[in-house]
Amino acid sequence: MALDLVDDPISIAAYKKYHEKVWPEITESLLDSGVENAEIYCIGNRLFMILEVNASFSFENKSKMDANNRKVQEWEILMCNYQQALPMAKKGEKWVLMDKIYGL
Repeated sequence: MALDLVDDPISIAAYKKYHEKVWPEITESLLDSGVENAEIYCIGNRLFMILEVNASFSFENKSKMDANNRKVQEWEILMCNYQQALPMAKKGEKWVLMDKIYGL
């Protein structure tokens, strides 16, 4: 998935700092939803996130779980200060799924 950050060095640094020590409730919510590994990469103000999930994972279920988790909502509101939608994102869409076009 991909997402842009606000193109400001101070904001980007703050976003990266938060991700040095993600809140334990966020990690727990990822694991509970079926995410087994998550990585975020940054180049400039563009982020790429790779999720490795098990058979129980679905984006629909993750969204429902997140909507009912106060700490996840608090984290999302905080992160929105640093994030901006990709130019091709739909209204209200943050992380956008990418198409895999190559694999070795």
